[in-house]
Amino acid sequence: MDSDKRKVKQIAGLIVFTMLVYTVFTNYEKVFAGIAFLWDLIFPFVLGAAIAFLLNLPMRGIEKLLKKLMIWIHGKAAVRGNVKNGDAKKNRKNNSTTSAAERLLRPVSLLLTFGCVIAVISIVIGVVLPQLINTMESIGQAFMAWLPQFQAWLENTFADNPEIEKYIGDIRIDWVAVFDSVKNFIFNGATNILSHTFSATMGIISGVTTFFIAVVFACYILMQKEKLESQARRIIKVTFRAETVEKINYVASLTHRIFCSFITGQCLEACILGFMFFVCMLIFRLPYALLIAVLIAFTALIPIVGAFIGCIVGALLILLIDPFKALFFVIMFLVLQQIEGNLIYPHVVGGSVGLPSIWVLMAVTIGGSLMGIVGMLVFIPLVSVIYSLIGSWVRQREKC
Repeated sequence: MDSDKRKVKQIAGLIVFTMLVYTVFTNYEKVFAGIAFLWDLIFPFVLGAAIAFLLNLPMRGIEKLLKKLMIWIHGKAAVRGNVKNGDAKKNRKNNSTTSAAERLLRPVSLLLTFGCVIAVISIVIGVVLPQLINTMESIGQAFMAWLPQFQAWLENTFADNPEIEKYIGDIRIDWVAVFDSVKNFIFNGATNILSHTFSATMGIISGVTTFFIAVVFACYILMQKEKLESQARRIIKVTFRAETVEKINYVASLTHRIFCSFITGQCLEACILGFMFFVCMLIFRLPYALLIAVLIAFTALIPIVGAFIGCIVGALLILLIDPFKALFFVIMFLVLQQIEGNLIYPHVVGGSVGLPSIWVLMAVTIGGSLMGIVGMLVFIPLVSVIYSLIGSWVRQREKC
């Protein structure tokens, strides 16, 4: 009887699943529209959870440091109080002060974390933006100085052809006319700009609102993370069987460990690479040392291809000043990239992810195609989790 009931349930489940799949395929446009609508609703909270996960890494370190500092200060105060007298009231007062400090530990850690993030962003903008403006001005000046030289070279090259030489000699760029054309284009397009102003403004307001909700939600998660974790564990425990709960806890722990290790290692590796470039460019007196080092450090956060993007931009900037130095920079980049790829990356990032190179390339390609730069960053630890789970499953099946 029990076997018959199980078969009936299986058949009924199969029928329901088939009907569900048929309904989805016949109404796929409505289904996709519904999914998009739900995604718009939950996106601020997904973004907030991602922000909380990223901020939790530095906040956890700051919180541990503050806790050690608080214990050390409390220990010093207790020893000093015991040396003076053994008054019980003072001991109770010290204990109440310690408990109050412990309650403030999480908010202070969160504020310091936000302060550190804002300070890093401000420093990077303060360092990169002025140099970038100076670079653009230098490029403009170099182009204005190079244009007459190029025109003279053309005249010398085509000296045997009087018609071409006369045409080149008559070339003059009327910058006033160019600016007038640009001004007229702007004024003529003012109507279109005004028509899109409202939608652009609403988009900006919507983006700011989404980011604000995400930050508030991230703060709530970080302030109540132990309570939320306990609630999630209780829900899972009463919903699934003990064997399933154990598997869910294992997958969650593995995912958390791999993602934390990958993000920490990727940031550390980017900082090391940027510092190496900064020092080497200062030693060899290459221009834009700080700008290019910061640029390479930021682009190195993109796995595999990121540092090469920084190299191309840096080489183009140096090329406008000295082509020989640009060539030397490319050679230096290849040498440092080999050092970083063979010595630094395997120890800092590779060991934490535990993913073969071929799967890293596949994860970067698929993630970049689906979600851009964010996909490149997310898919490597995600594929690493899947790779580890498949490996664990295969080893269990081999033992059976």
